[in-house]
Amino acid sequence: MAATRALSSWRHSVSVLSFLAMTSIGGGSVLLSGCGDDGTTSSTASPSGALPESTQEELDAAVRKSFSEAAAPGAVVGVQTPEGKWIKAIGVADNETDETMEADLHVRIGSVTKTFTGTALMQLVGEGEISLEDPIADYVANVPRGEKITVLQVADMTSGIASYTQQDDFTDVLFTRPETVWTPEELLTIGFEKPPLFKPGTQFDYSNTNTILIGLAIEKVTGQPVEEVFRERIFEPLALTSTSWPGDSPDMPEPYSHGYTLQGQPPGEPADATNWNPSWGWAAGEIISSIDDLLVYGRALGTGEGLLSPELQEERRASLNTDVPPLTKDNSYGIFLNGNGNWIGHTGTLPGYNTTVFYNPEIDTTVVVEANSDIARGKCEGKGTLPTDDLTLEGLACADPAVRIMEAVADALGQPFGLLPG
Repeated sequence: MAATRALSSWRHSVSVLSFLAMTSIGGGSVLLSGCGDDGTTSSTASPSGALPESTQEELDAAVRKSFSEAAAPGAVVGVQTPEGKWIKAIGVADNETDETMEADLHVRIGSVTKTFTGTALMQLVGEGEISLEDPIADYVANVPRGEKITVLQVADMTSGIASYTQQDDFTDVLFTRPETVWTPEELLTIGFEKPPLFKPGTQFDYSNTNTILIGLAIEKVTGQPVEEVFRERIFEPLALTSTSWPGDSPDMPEPYSHGYTLQGQPPGEPADATNWNPSWGWAAGEIISSIDDLLVYGRALGTGEGLLSPELQEERRASLNTDVPPLTKDNSYGIFLNGNGNWIGHTGTLPGYNTTVFYNPEIDTTVVVEANSDIARGKCEGKGTLPTDDLTLEGLACADPAVRIMEAVADALGQPFGLLPG
């Protein structure tokens, strides 16, 4: 397969048994790193306004343990509270060279991109350019049952429109020709090939086709490419200088972490998916970012500050469905926004990368986890995983790497995050 290669080793995630002890230094912006006995690298940043030492120790222990249970060569974890910021990079960024994972590396954030699309949508709602109650057919032509599906039902994933990423016409190309450039219209065509899954508003089904539709609606009413809308309305106002839209280019901005996947690969042979063309994600998953930018954005996403008026932010939060099957009060979904316990944000998964960005209003805290693998670990039925070579991991619940670490960090902060299926 073009642009892929099998890994020669997975020791950084499968057999991580010991780590370099964390050293914390307050006051300056210091990054400390070292190499453990097993070759795993670890680094911790303690910037000005660092968290209390006891909190850092609890977070460090949570990250180390959960990372040892995750199928990822490396990860970066960021926590921002009213007391300060804590960032930890652990493992390696390139499994071939053993390059250390660092806090400033760029990663693909996958479906966290959906929250940018949702934010731009809500801004346009506030300006009277779009109504959530309008039929999606007012903005995009040839949508099956488009006159009966509202913009809100598209944005909260209750439209019943099938996801193009679940269709063989798409995956066969992605896994055999990952260099392929896709247009939004081509993605919609594949998504529309499958009949609607259910009557609009009666069920929840996570569909990337929905986000493509909203992206096109945004372009229609603004007269701008969606990437320009993001830049002018979100990237620049929040000073997200390490956040970018790659468009049709498979290149990553320097410095960056490689990303590894089992999707479309032989069992147990992860491939380097770093430079798979990202155009297939478009408004549903194209964006590249870094830990510092995502900490800023995550808080803005959760509070609305710098992005939405209090009224619009409340309307977006009120859109979180709790009673549409299979959603619950502990795992809800709204306008491209996920509610998990007291946490508000989104996960992002695409070949090679897994990211979580969540804000907790109860403790005014943002947590971001970036993992350079999308490979689930644990009891995962029907999903490619790596073989378990450590008996202590038997019985582990299935989870993607960033989600597993997110759960551990949330527990350390005393605000549980429900472990989502991998």
